[in-house]
Amino acid sequence: MNGPFLLTMIWVVPFITALACLPIRTDDHRSIKVISLFGTLINLLFVIILTFKFIGVSAANPVADGAASSLFHFTYKVSWFKMMNIEYNIGVDAISVLMMLLTAIVIFCGVLASWNVKKQAKEFFILLNVLVAGVYGVFVSIDLFTFFLFYEIAVLPMYLLIGLWGTGKKEYASMKLTLMLVAGSAFILAGILALYFESGLNSFDLQVLSQHHFSASFQHWVFPLIFLGFGVLGAIFPFHTWSPDGHASAPTAVSMLHAGVLMKLGGYGCLRVGMYLLPEGAQMWMGFFLILVTINVLYGAFGAIRQTDLKYITAYSSVSHCGLVLFGFTALTFTGIKGGVLQMISHGLMTALFFCLIGMIYGRTHTRTVSEMGGLMKVMPFLSVAYVIVGLAGLGLPGLSGFVAEANVFVGAFANPNTINRVCTVLAVLSIVVTAVYVLRAVNGLVNGPIKEQFATLTDASLLEKVPVTILLFCLFAMGILPGWIVELVNNAVHPIYNNLMR
Repeated sequence: MNGPFLLTMIWVVPFITALACLPIRTDDHRSIKVISLFGTLINLLFVIILTFKFIGVSAANPVADGAASSLFHFTYKVSWFKMMNIEYNIGVDAISVLMMLLTAIVIFCGVLASWNVKKQAKEFFILLNVLVAGVYGVFVSIDLFTFFLFYEIAVLPMYLLIGLWGTGKKEYASMKLTLMLVAGSAFILAGILALYFESGLNSFDLQVLSQHHFSASFQHWVFPLIFLGFGVLGAIFPFHTWSPDGHASAPTAVSMLHAGVLMKLGGYGCLRVGMYLLPEGAQMWMGFFLILVTINVLYGAFGAIRQTDLKYITAYSSVSHCGLVLFGFTALTFTGIKGGVLQMISHGLMTALFFCLIGMIYGRTHTRTVSEMGGLMKVMPFLSVAYVIVGLAGLGLPGLSGFVAEANVFVGAFANPNTINRVCTVLAVLSIVVTAVYVLRAVNGLVNGPIKEQFATLTDASLLEKVPVTILLFCLFAMGILPGWIVELVNNAVHPIYNNLMR
C-alpha cells in the first residue's frame, strides 16, 4: 500500500462510511453506529500504517537544519481544473501526519462516546463522517485551493450538528459559530487568491509558492488577512466568542472533535500558509498578534474560573490553551513554534477526553453544574479518577502531555530577547496559576464531599465507555512520558518553516 494511495483513502473512507449509512433504515440505530465505528477503525489503522511509513521515510531522508523548503513525502498530483491550474495535490510532513493521527484517535473515541445517540442517528453519523473527511483533506492537501475546499467541508457541518443535536442555546450557538467562521473563511479565500494572482505563477501549489519571494508591501497587508482568517477558528481574541457557546451546546462527539481537532485547523493554517509563505509579513505583525494571543491565554483562564458549568469551564479553558498554540508561533523562535505544534496535539487529546467525560457524567447526573454535584468518586470511581488525571494534564503536571507542550512554548517564547515577548511570556506563565485554581476547584466539587441522595444509585462507566477514556488516557501518558519520537518528528517539520521565517 503506497503512500499516495493511503493519503487518498484516509479522506475517502469517511465519505464511503457516510454513503454506506444512507440505505440503512432510520430506526436501525445499531447498524448505523456499527458502520460508523467500523469506518473510523479502518481509518485509524490506515493512519497508524501511514505514521510508521512516514517515520521510516523520514529516518532515511532527514531534513537538514539549513533546508529552505518544506519536504513533503508521499506526494501525488493530478490536474482537475486546468484553466487556473487547480490540482488534486497531496503530500504530508510530520505535522500533517501527527494531526491526522490525532484526528483518527479522537473520532474513533467520539463514535464510541456517542453510542447512546438515538435522535436522527443516521443523519448525525453521516454529517460527522463528512466533517471528518474534510479535516483529513485539509491535512493532506498541498494545493491551497483544494486545501480551502476541504476546510469548508470540515467547518460547515457544524451548523447542523450543533443546531439539531445540541443542547441549551443550540440555535443561537450554531448560528453564531457559522457566521463567525464563514467570515474568517472569507479572509482566508481573499488571502489565497491574492497569493495566486500576485505570484504570477498560475499555481496554488504550496511548494511552488514557497519558492516565490512576495514583495514586503504585499506581505504586510495579506499576512493579517490569512492569520486572522485562520485565527478565528483558533479562537483568537476578540473573535473567540463563538467557541464557549458552541462547545457548551454541541453533543459529546462534536465537542470532542471540534475542540480536539477542528480548532487546530486554525493554528495549522496560520503556520502552514501564513507564516510559511509570508515570512516578512509575519515578522512585521507578530508583535501585534502576540498581544492578542496573550489576552487569549489570560482571558480564557479567568473566564473559566468564573464558570460553574463543566462544559463552559472546558470551553473557556480551550480558548486559553489554544491561545498557547498561537503564543508559541508568535514567539518566532524554533522552540516556540515547536511548542505550539506540540500544544496542538496535547490539547487535542486533553480536551477530547474532558468533553468525553463530561458527556458521560451528564448522561448520568443530568446536570453539568459543579455545585449540584459532589462525592461522585464514591459511585463513579473510574470516571472520577479519569477526570482528575485529565485535569492535572490541563494544568501542566510533569508526566502528562501538557507539561511537554507548555514547557516548549514558554521556553521558546522567553528565548526571544524582545522585551515585549518576555513580558508577555511572564504574563502567560501566570495563567498556569489561574488554570490550577479552576481545574482543582472543579475536580474538588465533582468528586469530593458527601454524595447527593439522587446520585447514590448511579453506575460507573460501562465497558464500552471505558474504551475511549482508556485510549485517550494512554495517549496523554504516552506523550508525557515518552515524547521523544513526537518531538523529533516535529523538529524535522519545523526546521524548514523556521528557516523560511529567518531567511
